[in-house]
Amino acid sequence: MIEAVLFDLDGTLADTALDLGGALNTLLRRNGLPEKSMAEIRTVASHGAGGLILMGAGIGADHPEYARWRQEYLAEYEQCFDRETVLFEGINALIGELERRGIKWGIITNKPHTFTHRLVPKLGFAVEPAVVVSGDTCGEAKPSTKPMFYACGKIGVNPEKCLYVGDAERDMQAGRNAGMKTVLVDWGYIAATDQTETWPYDYRIGTPSELLSCL
Repeated sequence: MIEAVLFDLDGTLADTALDLGGALNTLLRRNGLPEKSMAEIRTVASHGAGGLILMGAGIGADHPEYARWRQEYLAEYEQCFDRETVLFEGINALIGELERRGIKWGIITNKPHTFTHRLVPKLGFAVEPAVVVSGDTCGEAKPSTKPMFYACGKIGVNPEKCLYVGDAERDMQAGRNAGMKTVLVDWGYIAATDQTETWPYDYRIGTPSELLSCL
């Protein structure tokens, strides 16, 4: 019954933590703050610039310096966003199998379009995605359902015939609320403190190939 599989990008399809963390540590050094380890960075990498700045500098969105930090962080990430980012092992084999079965695939990410439209073509996907929805495509990002419905409209598949695959609570919320089946991936950027048992997922998988059993 599944006609399309839609994926989150960071921590689901691609390991972006090295570049996200590299930009953060450059910014921390510049401001006289200690760098963060990759283990620390990976636990919040799916939460974007805001999560990384909060973890690294203790500055949240309500802090008067947050806007400056975010602007400087994005400027740093601009310099390295495609330097070390790669697809997770097994992703291309999975996408090739989806193509063989006639199942469409696409990306719904909270990453801004300024990065996705340049990064996605460089990742070397076996088959080009049928749709790419960025965090600013619809004016609202996940956990809003707007990006989910937008993607479905673009590929001509009803939400109930889609799987949404991600590594964050907001991914599961957006997919479930849009009427999709949701799949949580254990290789993603999940923190030990995340209460994943409360997240609204239908399936949980440890490797990309396990997704095929959800179809």
